[in-house]
Amino acid sequence: MIGDKKTVNPRRRLLLATILLAGLAFAPGASAQFTADKDYLIINPPQPTDSGNKVEVLEFFWYGCPHCNALQPPLNAWLKQKPADVAFRRVPAVLGQSWVPLTQAYYTFEALGLTEKFHQDVFTAIHKEKIRLQDPNTLFEWVAKRGVDRKKFMDTYNSFGVRSRVQRAIDMSRTYNIPGTPALVVDGRYLTAPHLGLQQGQALSYERYFKILDYVIAVARKARAGK
Repeated sequence: MIGDKKTVNPRRRLLLATILLAGLAFAPGASAQFTADKDYLIINPPQPTDSGNKVEVLEFFWYGCPHCNALQPPLNAWLKQKPADVAFRRVPAVLGQSWVPLTQAYYTFEALGLTEKFHQDVFTAIHKEKIRLQDPNTLFEWVAKRGVDRKKFMDTYNSFGVRSRVQRAIDMSRTYNIPGTPALVVDGRYLTAPHLGLQQGQALSYERYFKILDYVIAVARKARAGK
């Protein structure tokens, strides 16, 4: 009858509330919870960082990797709004001898202060224009056409300093046990990659990936605070 009031059993009320909360937890847009060994990997033992009081994020990449090329636009968007307490650095991974020439190229750009000018152009040249920049002579011609002194670039490319940095990249790729590229390492403790945590047939989502990255940064931040 209209106007009748029925007493709701407290246990029933609790059960209904639990069901409602469970539904909200799995609803689209709900706060995501990510899991170690599924959505990100724990590096054991953890590695030292060079970022002082900031949380370090290292991008392990290879210019010849199409997935690294695809990551660049969303990564650049994330970098524009990354947390102030995050220090970002690129590390060219070396997972085989054939990866060395492009790693050498990256450190040559870095030594000459040309990284920001040429970094994206190298990806474009390799993956869109199909230029074989892993061949040193082709690389030297390519940079010379863009106004770089060829001899200076060649001398730097073959210098002891650049070769030492390449060896350091080789060592880091092994120490961090980089499984493939791209991979982002957070504070020497956690490794993330866009493909991690995806179920079979699930499409890659960079929006999801950068949520994972932000989550792992928060985990690293908490770990630092607990020291």
